[in-house]
Amino acid sequence: MIQEFRDFIAKGNVMDMAVGIIVGAAFTAIVSSMVGDLINPIIGLFTGGIDFSGWFYRLAESECASVTACTDAGVPVFAIGNFIMAVINFLIIAFVVFLLVKMVNRIKDAATSEEEVAPEEPAGPTELDILMEIRDALKRDA
Repeated sequence: MIQEFRDFIAKGNVMDMAVGIIVGAAFTAIVSSMVGDLINPIIGLFTGGIDFSGWFYRLAESECASVTACTDAGVPVFAIGNFIMAVINFLIIAFVVFLLVKMVNRIKDAATSEEEVAPEEPAGPTELDILMEIRDALKRDA
């Protein structure tokens, strides 16, 4: 059982997946920063500075100024604004990842096409071509 587990871990796919998860975690921080620090402020300019995260409904009779204040006070809230911001962030992150994957695929295709462009050596006649020539030559002589 332990040997099977070692064999499983040693396979390339598992190691590739582990590297992908680690790089993905680091990449998540970069993309989240880009969305939060660069893209959301631009969206704020177009929406007149509206911050959806402040949009919430109290589910109990209590006065609080923000979602955080309600949560800290133990007041249940329906934080629709946080959900909307999460959806917007997801769409932005998904689009950025799409662009990055598209760029990587384009680079891979360019590298692959350069390898395929290598000139092929001219192939000689096939066995069938030679046999057809012999047949035609025998017909002419007969």
